[in-house]
Amino acid sequence: MIRVERLSVNYGAVNALSEVSFEAPTGRITTVIGANGAGKTTLLRATSGLVRPAGGAIYFGERDLVGRATEDVARMGVAHVPEGRGVIAELTVEENLRLGALASRVNLAEGLSAQYHQFPALEKRRKNYAATLSGGERQMLAMARALIARPTVLLLDEPSLGLAPQVTSDMMKVISSLCAVEGLTVILVEQNAKSALRIAHEAVVLHLGKVAAAGSAADIAADDGLRRYYLGLVL
Repeated sequence: MIRVERLSVNYGAVNALSEVSFEAPTGRITTVIGANGAGKTTLLRATSGLVRPAGGAIYFGERDLVGRATEDVARMGVAHVPEGRGVIAELTVEENLRLGALASRVNLAEGLSAQYHQFPALEKRRKNYAATLSGGERQMLAMARALIARPTVLLLDEPSLGLAPQVTSDMMKVISSLCAVEGLTVILVEQNAKSALRIAHEAVVLHLGKVAAAGSAADIAADDGLRRYYLGLVL
């Protein structure tokens, strides 16, 4: 479980997060949704150690992640797939995956086999440079590179960004399968609230750095007021 308690993050005079609290239960998908500037990306960056909070705690089980180096958080089993995919275009698909396995104790051959099974399109292009991949394939590669180290928590930042609707649908099915089959705890940050709420178990709505609502994804999706005032969509 990831448990966030009264988390605050400042960028100079700007208060990006203000006493945010919620829980992401083990083996379930918790989606964090809200408008641009709500603090969603900052929340993930604070969890993975890329941003140092001004206050509060982020518990992974009984261990507080706040103040730990990013590499230490990763070794504890928390993988972060940032917005924009971030694959290394000059390396092949397989070289990117090998990088993901470097800091882990996973058997490389077994790790590669598992990811090629999960993402068959990557196996077909394992010798191709990442620069030649489509947007959807790059997102698959970014996820596979994080998953090869066998994390227990997966932080996903806008995985559907820039993808076609059908590719987005396929990506959401993969995320749902990872949770159901692998037992991963997933925190999914998404601007595409409609797609995220369809696969999530829990949902947190952020507005201007604060929690506007939290509960089951089904309840959040059914709340007309939240859809109108915070999400700006019709589900």
